[in-house]
Amino acid sequence: MINYKDSGVDIDSGNKAVELIKEHVKNTATKGVLGGIGLFSGGFDISEFKDMKNPVLLASTDGVGTKLLIAQKMDKHDTVGIDLVAMCVNDLICQGAKPLFFLDYIGADRIVPEKIAEIVKGVSLACKETGTAIIGGETAELPGMYAKDEYDLAGFSVGIVDKEKIIDGSTIKPSDVVIGLSSSGIHSNGYSLVRKLFFEELEMKLEDKFQGSDKTLGEILLTPTKLYVNTILDLTSKFEIKGVANITGGGIVENIPRIIPEGLGVEIKKDSWKLPLIFEEIKKSGKVEEAELYRAFNMGVGMVVIVDKSISEEVLNYINENTDDTAYEIGCIKDGFTGVDIK
Repeated sequence: MINYKDSGVDIDSGNKAVELIKEHVKNTATKGVLGGIGLFSGGFDISEFKDMKNPVLLASTDGVGTKLLIAQKMDKHDTVGIDLVAMCVNDLICQGAKPLFFLDYIGADRIVPEKIAEIVKGVSLACKETGTAIIGGETAELPGMYAKDEYDLAGFSVGIVDKEKIIDGSTIKPSDVVIGLSSSGIHSNGYSLVRKLFFEELEMKLEDKFQGSDKTLGEILLTPTKLYVNTILDLTSKFEIKGVANITGGGIVENIPRIIPEGLGVEIKKDSWKLPLIFEEIKKSGKVEEAELYRAFNMGVGMVVIVDKSISEEVLNYINENTDDTAYEIGCIKDGFTGVDIK
């Protein structure tokens, strides 16, 4: 006679994982949460937003990519959950939506309850910081699907915004100013190139001390993606924000054009902001062409805000004086060309 455990699936470990994450989930509960963990679906009451003229729900889903391979090799799992949430909620705020709730999916070769708890701890920290409730999730034990000790993550988040306040970039015009908010590092895009550069080309190891820092290369690479929710929602409540772009896959070159009207271009001054140490070292290596750097990485700018020139200085000062973010004027909108011109 055989049982499920003999085939590689341990139901008891799955149950233990659920018990370990319950407190983390509970810590993210907000006013709209209905029910608790363990039901077949998660519920959220949006009656709190009944004063909106025309409430619209926006949704975003994403993962963490090959950054997970770094976490798995280092056996450090308490930061990738932050990345997972950030990749979803940072997209929602680009259209002015307030994140409401989040769900995650964890697929692994085997369920190690303590590892799952560490991942969800990170998810919980990010959700709590951004006022986003965890209302459900799935943990799947898939022997044969993943190599030993491997796992993958996916996240899904829903936000709400009044239809008339959706930020869609339609009012952007020439002379509007592009403000860049500093990133915390590589965030969660470009790690396939990062791994090839540092591990193959430069022959570095995760435990090597990173030049100019008291941290190891692995610790630098696992720096969590910055959460911009509070800053962007604060800005949209006080200023006319014409466009917001999350600088993820495709970098500055491909993400800013997504939000500007057809026929317009963006001029970016590459020396107008401070580069995080990791990007200084990548540039110094001379192994990656400059044009590729701005397509593969955020290069120190994790979020972009576009405003009218008449209020740009006020917005810039507000960010630097009243939020946890650092902002720079990095460029402007121009006509006569399309795309991004980095000077």
